[in-house]
Amino acid sequence: MLEQHNRAHLLGLAFVVAVIVLLPFSTDNGFYLKVMFLVGVNYLAGSGLNVLVGITGQKSLGHAGLFAVGAYAVALLTTRAGWNPWVAFAASGVISGIFGAIIALPALRVKGPALAMVTIAFGIVIEKIVSEWQDVFGGQAGIYGVVPPSLFGGVRLGPKEWVWLVGFLAILAHLAIRALVNGKYGRAFRAVNTAEVAAESVGVSVYRFKVLAFVVSAVTCGLAGALIAQQNQYISSDFITFGLSIFFLLIVLFGGSSIYGPLLGALVLTLLDAFLARWPHLQHFTYGALLLFALYVMPDGLSGMVRNAARKLYPSWFAPAALDQNADAWRLRADEVAAADQPLLKTENLYKAYGGVIPTNRVSVSVKAGHIHSLIGPNGAGKTTLLNILSGVTEPDSGTVEFNGRSIAGMAANKICSLGLARTFQNLKLFSNMTVLENVQVGLHSRLKSGMLSYLLSLPRARREEASTYRESLQILELLGLKDKAHELAGSLPYGLQRRLEIARALATHPRLLLLDEPAAGLNPQETQELIQVISQIRDLGITILLIEHHMDLVMAISDHVIVLDYGEKIAEGTPAEVQNNPRVIAAYLGVDDDLEDLENAAPESRHDKPAGGNHVD
Repeated sequence: MLEQHNRAHLLGLAFVVAVIVLLPFSTDNGFYLKVMFLVGVNYLAGSGLNVLVGITGQKSLGHAGLFAVGAYAVALLTTRAGWNPWVAFAASGVISGIFGAIIALPALRVKGPALAMVTIAFGIVIEKIVSEWQDVFGGQAGIYGVVPPSLFGGVRLGPKEWVWLVGFLAILAHLAIRALVNGKYGRAFRAVNTAEVAAESVGVSVYRFKVLAFVVSAVTCGLAGALIAQQNQYISSDFITFGLSIFFLLIVLFGGSSIYGPLLGALVLTLLDAFLARWPHLQHFTYGALLLFALYVMPDGLSGMVRNAARKLYPSWFAPAALDQNADAWRLRADEVAAADQPLLKTENLYKAYGGVIPTNRVSVSVKAGHIHSLIGPNGAGKTTLLNILSGVTEPDSGTVEFNGRSIAGMAANKICSLGLARTFQNLKLFSNMTVLENVQVGLHSRLKSGMLSYLLSLPRARREEASTYRESLQILELLGLKDKAHELAGSLPYGLQRRLEIARALATHPRLLLLDEPAAGLNPQETQELIQVISQIRDLGITILLIEHHMDLVMAISDHVIVLDYGEKIAEGTPAEVQNNPRVIAAYLGVDDDLEDLENAAPESRHDKPAGGNHVD
């Protein structure tokens, strides 16, 4: 089936190439050829912006500024510095990418509307600079005499040659971006879009991938600006308007976030823009109406509508690929298994306070390799806060954390994951709009070593790595009993299977230590018994487990060591038998000091009987 999809892509690509080659021969009308050229330019700008907005989910309303960077870079390099126009064109993409990174570094410390405002401000600043700084940018008069590229022998490009050039660049951009987003980079971009905390927990640097998405969008937008400047042999501030940023954004939203969305958006909107050119007062109204229409009526854009229609008419085209049959069961490599019974994780006097609330108060614990440790305590005892500190989600105010002999207190969550510490979450944090298989493949992200260039060029190393990732992900799914669900969307699974998928994704990071935050929450008795078997299987693979759980029958059935927290403090630890008969533990759960029944019969709901007092954060 994968070969069938690749064959369909090649056929589609061949059709587009034929259209690009033959269509300019159909007319000598300069206006029509200019519209064809603008379709390619707008696609080039939209293809990179789609990576930022459509796939990574970041808001930007200032890409007209990056368009200006590319246009003025090529203008200054050819008119003032005397650079070869081809070299100047390539340099304009590089310069735009640098500006994209400069915007991203401060902008990505804010989110949502605030991020959009930062990008708007950038676009406005660039517009003001090029319109007011006359000595360098020519002010409103602009820069004339921008040198266009020429063919071999110095032959200048005519209207048809410009269409072929922009078509060739658009195809290159499509192939490169398709190769990028269909591999580990695309999965990471979508993971960041869906659940940033979960992405960090499986080794994806959220900040790095947001910056990378900005750079990709800046490069293609800058190249689009350079093409406009060289084709017109002129650039001025009249080209750089807020309306242009809206137009680029509309291409992405109206076309849809699929790899083909910007093509549909650029084609339809460029033709519409050309049609409305005779009525300038209608253009902004039309763009606003289309933007609202795209946001509220077509959330998946034109490409989504086409895909849904094709799915109904030709369901066989969308049948999932046959799954490989794995001969070997999944397991850690020998060098990834910690020596049994040796201290794997140690904390000393961990302290975290939120004003007057102290969820972690001078907590010291030691976790031995090869064991199942359970962390229990009443609701609000600070258990999840402790796990957040251990996994890098929260930075402690004081205290130390050593994992496998290395200090990790305050280290970024994605780096802690790469050292071999993985986790699940109390509230499910799956990448719900990705398939079950893709969720596990994201878990393998930190194990993939090929760089961006390998994926952009689809080099053999990247292809081998992707094939290996696919096979290993299926092995992990088979271990957890989820292989038959591989091509289903994670968000469509029953709740119990979603819990198991989160564990599968954590296993894909190759952990020495696995932190499970209430994995049995919401499960029925049968699913809880199956979970006990799953946890035992994981321990048998040589993976150490630290478990938060309120189901005492589960805790007592599988734990080697139990740690009890209350009011952010450690009040007891030991074997399950020792802990369940500890008077302080009984008092913490039941609010009395009498010798009562075994702790395993104590329901978490009885925590409500505890006398009021103190603040709790779990």
